[in-house]
Amino acid sequence: MEDAGDRRGAQSSRPADRANPGHRRQDAGAASRGGPGPFFLRFDSAEIADSSDGEPLGYLLENRHVRAALAAAIGEAGIPVLAPAKVAKAEFTSREAVVTLDDGRVLIAPVAVGAEGRGSVIRAAAKIGALGWDYPQTGVVATVRMERPHEGVAHEYFLPGGPFAILPLTDNRASLVWTESRQRGAALKAARPEVFQAHLDRRFGDFLGQVRVEGPVFTYPLSLQLAERFVAPRAALLGDAAHGIHPIAGQGLNLGLKGAAALAEVLTDAARLGEDIGSEVVLERYAAWRRLDTVSISLAADAFVRLFSNDNPALRLARGLGMAAVNRIGPARRFFMQEAGGAMGDLPRLLRGEAL
Repeated sequence: MEDAGDRRGAQSSRPADRANPGHRRQDAGAASRGGPGPFFLRFDSAEIADSSDGEPLGYLLENRHVRAALAAAIGEAGIPVLAPAKVAKAEFTSREAVVTLDDGRVLIAPVAVGAEGRGSVIRAAAKIGALGWDYPQTGVVATVRMERPHEGVAHEYFLPGGPFAILPLTDNRASLVWTESRQRGAALKAARPEVFQAHLDRRFGDFLGQVRVEGPVFTYPLSLQLAERFVAPRAALLGDAAHGIHPIAGQGLNLGLKGAAALAEVLTDAARLGEDIGSEVVLERYAAWRRLDTVSISLAADAFVRLFSNDNPALRLARGLGMAAVNRIGPARRFFMQEAGGAMGDLPRLLRGEAL
């Protein structure tokens, strides 16, 4: 990562897709106009690899492939799928959860898991409130193809409007996560393709050659939202229903995977012991397991937003000096890499590669 303020921001490298893992480019492109800054933080996966086979620091997976793989696995397991369907309402008694779908079908189970996003009907029906706030930012997301090889290296520039991340995909493409003010984000979404391309060229630069957008451009208002509780009688929350965080730390999916794996482990172990899997004592095990990690990461992401999404000279100097210090301290650098990879803490068995 490099931090130089104004339009230069910061740069990070997070290898992915096994393409030359651990390499870092010094080129900074137009997002760091004026050349690399004096402060930087380099992440090299070779420092924390368990072996010498070139294991990257992380993987970037396109959501369409994840959905297809999950659908195939569900089909192979013979799990019934009710789709399309939406939850219309939910009720909870001392013994069961009763969920009514919008087509009138009624589902009854010992526990209902709300994993239907920030506007979760299950969360509202369980009378679980949510805390949080909006950021004056919009995330602009697109896939781009580059002329020169990205070599599996991710770059992230911290600019006054927010982070500008170039995240490598296969076939010399990259996922672009471009944070801007709400007004600029709306303008970019509504811009003609040639106008968007002109703004992209100015921001991206030519350090990877010519860059072209492939597919649609999406925009998302950014905010922080945390459920006050992760469980209630006969209900449990997962994913964005439990926690929606700023993408600056890239930890949203990791949090969701940890939560799903933890809940699966808690319910499986309880069922084997003959316990009521929807009881408060069982569900509280899941909540206690995931509460501290989730809140810590969410607040850390919020602190990063406030620290990096501004052009305050004092903060620019402080964050630059901090990044430079971490870069020179091996144990600190390796700690941040492991944390970014989601491999820290009390991991559920599924995330350790073990069967339940």
